[in-house]
Amino acid sequence: MANLQQSQGPGKGVINIGQRLVTTLVGLVETRVRLAVVELEEEKANLIQMLLMTGLTMLFTAFGLMSLMILIIWAVSPQYRLMAVAITTGVLFGLAVIFGLWTLAKSRRSTLLNATRKELKSDRKLLEEEK
Repeated sequence: MANLQQSQGPGKGVINIGQRLVTTLVGLVETRVRLAVVELEEEKANLIQMLLMTGLTMLFTAFGLMSLMILIIWAVSPQYRLMAVAITTGVLFGLAVIFGLWTLAKSRRSTLLNATRKELKSDRKLLEEEK
């Protein structure tokens, strides 16, 4: 009987409010953590892609510089060889520039945990309005 009276007493409302508050806070934290995990996974994929693009940029630049050296060395060779090396050098430098610009554009678009920060700002505003 003592247990029955405790669950029906005047403190029941306060306990229920506390339980709802804790449940709401746990749900809020869980949602924010899931959002942060999703964003971190996206940023990891972007970082790997940018590292690959940077590697390709460096590779094409190295081959372009090597071709340029060959072009300078073979400048006294017959005209057809010179043209082939010049075209190769131009193509490799062009690829290096394209990949370099692509990497720069991608790195400027990347923001770490942007959606999570926006959600936390909106949560903060809602909490400040309630006070």
